[in-house]
Amino acid sequence: MKHFFLLFLIFLTTGSWAQQFSISGKVVDAQTNVPLESATLFVEKVQDSSLVSYTISNQDGNFIIEGSGKMDSLRLVSIFNGYASLSRMLSLEQRKIELGLLKMEIANNILGEVTVVSERAPVTVKKDTLEFNAGSFNTRQDANLEEVMKKLPGVEIDAQGNITVNGKPVSRILVNGKEFFGNDPKIATKNLPKEIIDKIQVVDTKTKSEEFTGKAGDPDDKTINVTIKEDKNKGYFARATAGGGTDERYELSGIGNYFKDDLRISALASSNNINSSGFSMDEVFDMMGNRGRSIMIRSNGSFAVNGMNFGSDKGITKSETAGLNFTNEWNKKYEVAGDYFYAKSDTETASVVERETFLPEGSFYTDIVSEANIINQNHRANFNFEVELDTMTRIAIRPAITFSDGFAHRTSASERMDNSRELITNIVDKEDILSKEFSNRLSFTRKFGKRGAYLEASFENSNQLRESENFFYSELFDTDGDVLQETGIQDQFIDDRNTTDEYEAAISQRSVLAEKLFLDLSYDFSTRQMNSTRSVYEYDGETNSYNLFNNLLSNDFEVKSFKHIPNAGLNYEGKKLRASFDIGLLNTTLKNQNFLADVDFKNNYNDLFLRTNVRYELARGKSVYAYYQNDTQIPSIRELQPVPNLTDPLNIFIGNPKLDPTYSHRISMGYQNFDFATRSGMSIYASTTFYEDQVVPYSITEDLITTTTYRNLDGGISSYAGISLSKRIKKEEQEFSYRFGLYGNYNRQIGFSNGFRYRADRFGVYPSIRLGYNYNDKIEINPRYEMNYNLSNYDISNRREEEYINHTVALEATTYWPKNVVFGNDISFVSYGNVAPGFDPTSVLWNMSLGYKFLNDDATLKVKVYDLLNENVSTRRTIAEDYVQDTRELILEQYFMLSFTYKISRFGGKDPNKGKGGFMMF
Repeated sequence: MKHFFLLFLIFLTTGSWAQQFSISGKVVDAQTNVPLESATLFVEKVQDSSLVSYTISNQDGNFIIEGSGKMDSLRLVSIFNGYASLSRMLSLEQRKIELGLLKMEIANNILGEVTVVSERAPVTVKKDTLEFNAGSFNTRQDANLEEVMKKLPGVEIDAQGNITVNGKPVSRILVNGKEFFGNDPKIATKNLPKEIIDKIQVVDTKTKSEEFTGKAGDPDDKTINVTIKEDKNKGYFARATAGGGTDERYELSGIGNYFKDDLRISALASSNNINSSGFSMDEVFDMMGNRGRSIMIRSNGSFAVNGMNFGSDKGITKSETAGLNFTNEWNKKYEVAGDYFYAKSDTETASVVERETFLPEGSFYTDIVSEANIINQNHRANFNFEVELDTMTRIAIRPAITFSDGFAHRTSASERMDNSRELITNIVDKEDILSKEFSNRLSFTRKFGKRGAYLEASFENSNQLRESENFFYSELFDTDGDVLQETGIQDQFIDDRNTTDEYEAAISQRSVLAEKLFLDLSYDFSTRQMNSTRSVYEYDGETNSYNLFNNLLSNDFEVKSFKHIPNAGLNYEGKKLRASFDIGLLNTTLKNQNFLADVDFKNNYNDLFLRTNVRYELARGKSVYAYYQNDTQIPSIRELQPVPNLTDPLNIFIGNPKLDPTYSHRISMGYQNFDFATRSGMSIYASTTFYEDQVVPYSITEDLITTTTYRNLDGGISSYAGISLSKRIKKEEQEFSYRFGLYGNYNRQIGFSNGFRYRADRFGVYPSIRLGYNYNDKIEINPRYEMNYNLSNYDISNRREEEYINHTVALEATTYWPKNVVFGNDISFVSYGNVAPGFDPTSVLWNMSLGYKFLNDDATLKVKVYDLLNENVSTRRTIAEDYVQDTRELILEQYFMLSFTYKISRFGGKDPNKGKGGFMMF
């Protein structure tokens, strides 16, 4: 790792040779000399008007623009909403320039907000919106949205494609205010070409209702809206890839998009057997690694697209996907959107597990070898209809349907031992699964006046069904081969049916007490009914069928819960201060009924509901916040139903129908700061949750067989804290960046083992540093280092301690030289600490890609290698509340692949690819 830092420092030193300059001043109103906060100031070259540097004025109107270059003069431009733009020629004979007051005149032609066509600022601030001009940020000609966003100040994208803006997560990406193929941001960032993008806007995330009523959104979560250039909002673009490789590895994918004003239609499809979604990988490493790095190193064969999961959490997955998205708007009153998504996955898994379980009187050990083949098929359809009956009334309907079916074949062999005994079990089960879900949300909103008062009523439902048929066989015997009595051999047919029906009705009213001060009154009623029916039939050798009903292992169980939450709150939404305080009564009724045993329980709970949130903006980009909320959680049906589950003969589970709901208190606070002048950011955050009546395990181990039920217990704690620092430095054609993060957590887990109340204190510390270097968009170098330190203290086993440290060192390097050639290397080394003998302590994963673009950059031929050194492994250590475990799993192994990609586009009736390069969408 030290070599990475040395290389970075060399580049940094080299970049500092360029001549530095500094321009400072203060932006004020020409008539009143009142400071103008959030004015945009930028300097550009006189010769070609290319952007050199920029900043935003602070709350006192002060600004500093810093940059470097060999220019003799620059043009300074100042822009502020509602004011005429101001420009000034500056000589750089003196590299430090103090301008004093820049007086801006109110524009004569203002119509709510002045649009300055001739002066296109790289960034502007419009009320709560931060807007970037995509054309102001230099990228390669065929760049996509993600590459543009990486150039934006305060925007960071990690190795998995997760986006943050000034330290705050981005949960949605919209295109012209509409969702782009559901709610998966990666589909948009990887597939929208820069050439069609006009502006990139960052706003607080709001629901549709909040947008309509003008209610403040969530300042801790961001939404990015991408606006399309007017002349590019009519047309289409598409891309297709096909590839084949060694060991019968292959990939096929395609995506197409059609725009026509408010109408947009998108379609995609993919098939591969390399653990990939096929839609969110970049042009360098494509579908084989890079963004899926964590998947490969941790042998995580699963992934998600548009909210649907593919495969399991491990193994090798063959997937097939297809989807269609449609959105349109009529007369600015009617909006219709819908999408359909199909996914099929076939996953093979295999694992070896070694576990030590702690008891008050000692420990026992379990070794497990397992294999599985899991096949899933999913269909999901969403529909969204919104209508504004008039400027004051809005109705929205959003139904969704999901259907899935699957098959799983699992085998496992377990060996459990202590100092006096050893047990062996073999399990084979074949399961067919069917699930269905229908959900819907209907809302009605009516505004009153223009100051923010409104009435809203909503109704939501979610109806889920899960059915499974399982042929289950297990053997339990000792080392002498003697089968244990009772549960020694199980040969069963298990028919499960589980339903969950949830309904929620809510009404809320907001009244205006004073400017920016509101009274919120609401009433929320929700009900949930969970039914679990399990019918277990033993094998009858005489009839060669499963017809012997086992009443002891079968159940017909029902759980009903009812919640009433009347609530009153005060909400202040000022420019600098946002504060809210809500108080209400949380009334919960829990009913449990076992129809086979003819036993039922009913309990009623009343708790005070409190929620408060305070946020203060110290300056533009700098804020502090604090948050508190309490809540209740209903136990799961597995934790409630009092019927033994023997599908693992060594671990038997029995629910407890007398459980109470868990009551929690959560406290969070933080500080965030991003300085546009220095392109640096800081984020500090912390959160702690305290639990009352937490549902905890109560385990008894006898003769190496563990029986677990559940009880309520106070004392559980879950907390985390972190800090991140980031900075970006631009030196003419070179750009440097770094991000340092330190994250830690503490969890106190409690429970019972053989009648002893235990406590496990688990600590984790995770420092990381990421560096970045870019030279003229021809070379990109991104090294990173991460450490994962875990320490657990157990009072269950003579104050035992368990700790391990994992280290990850990685380097991602990409060159776009010579012309039309893209060469990428993605190397990561992982050291796994304190794993058991026989488990690989290190892993090296090196992915390589070499691509050549031709036919005006519309075609790409690529050779890529996954796991070049063939040294990737899947070791993992897990430390839990009463055990420590090492796992080795089946993972994707080395392959070589040749692929071909072709893309087409046409906008406004013209083919933009004629005479110039096209665009790369992957």
